[in-house]
Amino acid sequence: MGGTSFGPKLRAALALGLLGATLMGAMPVLAGPKAPLGYASLNRDKVYLREGPTYRHRVLWVYRRKGLPVRVLSKYDVWRRVEMPDGAAGWLHNTMLSDARTALITAKKPAPLREQAAANAKILALAAPGVIAKLDACQVRACEVTADGVTGWVDKNNLWGVSAGDIF
Repeated sequence: MGGTSFGPKLRAALALGLLGATLMGAMPVLAGPKAPLGYASLNRDKVYLREGPTYRHRVLWVYRRKGLPVRVLSKYDVWRRVEMPDGAAGWLHNTMLSDARTALITAKKPAPLREQAAANAKILALAAPGVIAKLDACQVRACEVTADGVTGWVDKNNLWGVSAGDIF
């Protein structure tokens, strides 16, 4: 039978190509830090941020602000590695987190809550720095929040707990 005959150079190139494709499939992709998994909020008045994902790990900080937003960085079993608004990072048990979206007012001075998302819309109220608000919706530049019974739109630059690309 007359099969196809490949020269030694072509066989070597094919072998290297197959080897390279196999190795590339087995290698992890090195693309820098992982993107956060999203945001959550504290569902208790007292939460322990730990050094690692077990109760045996040392407590780094105790947070006493139910509703405080957190950025979820990764998951391990029932534990979530999170970043807090103050920049601290550590592990929380998932029972201490809620899927409810909240945002922290981070402006240096009181942030205007506006009637509409437009920057020149009527100001309904001012939210002091440190206020935690419920996130209702987000557009490109502003989010609709509710704080102390007042609903209005706040510029995303004045919030911690949303990403620039969050639209909902």
